[in-house]
Amino acid sequence: MSCIVRIVSAFLVLAMAGFLFTRAGTLAQFRTPVGDIDVELFDADKPATVQNFLRYVRSGAYTNMLFHRWVPRFVVQGGGFRVATQSGGNVIDAISTFGTITNEYATGRKFSNVYGTLAMARVGGQTNSASSQWFFNLANNAPLDSVDGGFTVFGRVVRGTNTLNRFNNTAVSNGIYRLQLEKPLDELPVLSTNPTYNDLLYVDISLLNIRVASIGRGRREISWMSVSNKPNHVEFTTAFPAVWQALASTNGNGQTMKFVDSENTGPSRFYRVRIDYGGL
Repeated sequence: MSCIVRIVSAFLVLAMAGFLFTRAGTLAQFRTPVGDIDVELFDADKPATVQNFLRYVRSGAYTNMLFHRWVPRFVVQGGGFRVATQSGGNVIDAISTFGTITNEYATGRKFSNVYGTLAMARVGGQTNSASSQWFFNLANNAPLDSVDGGFTVFGRVVRGTNTLNRFNNTAVSNGIYRLQLEKPLDELPVLSTNPTYNDLLYVDISLLNIRVASIGRGRREISWMSVSNKPNHVEFTTAFPAVWQALASTNGNGQTMKFVDSENTGPSRFYRVRIDYGGL
């Protein structure tokens, strides 16, 4: 049985008449030297947390970011540090923050800190102190749900658990090593026992957005950042509750793909792109 992601980054549903739209379930791709991780964000349930995260992504604040903390069978953490180029060369620098946000653990549906979820990091003992840092849960960390009001889970891995699992493998053959430095980088994951800046675990985050645009004569162009090597299905409905109908299916290549809907009669259409992930 294939696992279907119901909503893709912006599973953007757009009515061409009046351009009324709704959003949910942004899909973010975390690209790392050891593999990619696709994450569905919980926009509807944790709106302030997701928007805070997207603000950092869209602003470029996460450029040259790295995983800076790694505790096998617990968490791997990012969003706190990046590599910056200064007059004397490269340095590891703290990411400038936009301030703290209100903890949303109890907002909307409650999501536990189980394996494969994405949650906000914060200062110990300070419930509303999350800013730029986040972590992937590498195990069932449900006890975090009751610490100082709970750590807010705002996404879940939908593809890439094989990559996530590498952070639970401490064998030398796994190729990831822990570099002992001074805090806060005393659990720094690297790709060599004698690392340079090229051996850091960099994380690049892309948002797999979908857009719908009128191109004249009643035609609409649907474009989206496709998910590579997975079936990408373009579908539409004319009303809600939705009965989704297929328009096109293609194998994604990781690049922007486009489809033109030439239907220019009948009721307004709402669109979505659905990704068939199959086994994770």
